Amino acid sequence: MATLADVAKRAGVSPATASRIINGSSKPVTEALRERVLAAVEELQYVPNAHAQSLARSHRSAIGVIVHDVSDPYFAEITRGLQRVATEHGRLVIICNSYRDPDRELQYLELLRAHQVAAIVLAGSGYHDEAFTATLAGKLRVYERTGGRVAVIGRHEHAGDAVVPDNEMGGYLLGAELYSLGHTDFGVVAGPKVLTTTTDRLAGLRRAAREHGQKLPARRVAYADFDRASGAATAASLLDAEPGLTAIAALNDSMAIGVLALLRSRGIVVPDQFSVVGFDDMPVARDVTPALTTVRLPLAEMGARAMTLALQPPGGARPPLIEEIGAELVRRDSAGPPRTGVI
Repeated sequence: MATLADVAKRAGVSPATASRIINGSSKPVTEALRERVLAAVEELQYVPNAHAQSLARSHRSAIGVIVHDVSDPYFAEITRGLQRVATEHGRLVIICNSYRDPDRELQYLELLRAHQVAAIVLAGSGYHDEAFTATLAGKLRVYERTGGRVAVIGRHEHAGDAVVPDNEMGGYLLGAELYSLGHTDFGVVAGPKVLTTTTDRLAGLRRAAREHGQKLPARRVAYADFDRASGAATAASLLDAEPGLTAIAALNDSMAIGVLALLRSRGIVVPDQFSVVGFDDMPVARDVTPALTTVRLPLAEMGARAMTLALQPPGGARPPLIEEIGAELVRRDSAGPPRTGVI
């Protein structure tokens, strides 16, 4: 079994320097030196003495949380659940907004390590980016091997504890609802194409199409930014390109609210003339007019479960803890049978 001295020798540094880098000391070191030590940790499969680390780190109480944007209602609800559990355990939460910038996500990961946080929660979708995914997974492995805890929300390539919402089933429920109402010609305002969340929700819609003997043509799927403004703009483009549409499935509620605003500006009455469905069941979904038919994910509960996983003691050789979260269709007022010849 490799020792700290072995790591220091492989990296060409003193044991004290290796220890500081491995334990996330805030003492500044060059990035090249840091990478050399962490590469040696990875190559030698070095695992620190957990008991010694727990003594050395007994003052650690902070948990790092990396989200795409805490002002987004989706992440605000998740963060509410995270903070509730952290507060119950006397922990400080450090929230970092990546704004879906992979490089910034990696930078925050290093910054949180430097601040010696006890655990890190990644609360956002994975990316379809092999280079980034491999880099992130490597950094997380090093962090875990040096005593840190990691929990993720959503589908990531990280082989560790995770809270995984059933986005594919949610997409299926939306599609099945629209087909059962009689909509065969509906458009989709999807999220960013690079996100696994978008892929999974679209996969569910396509499964519903197959089961109902229908197709979901690529021309009726448009990608947006998971926010209200892009939801409205993307819906406008879809309606202009596909005037025969009778409904739109927006793959989050913020975009769905943008779709409702766009339809209202064009004098199109929902659901009498057109149907709209969303995804996530954010608190605002029941307050808009008409109230939004959507798929419910228990967002605050997802955050609470992720924080509970992050606060577990290091698992050693135990298998990862995976908590699957079901999706549920919530019928409200924004969806009804199609009306022909009114748009």
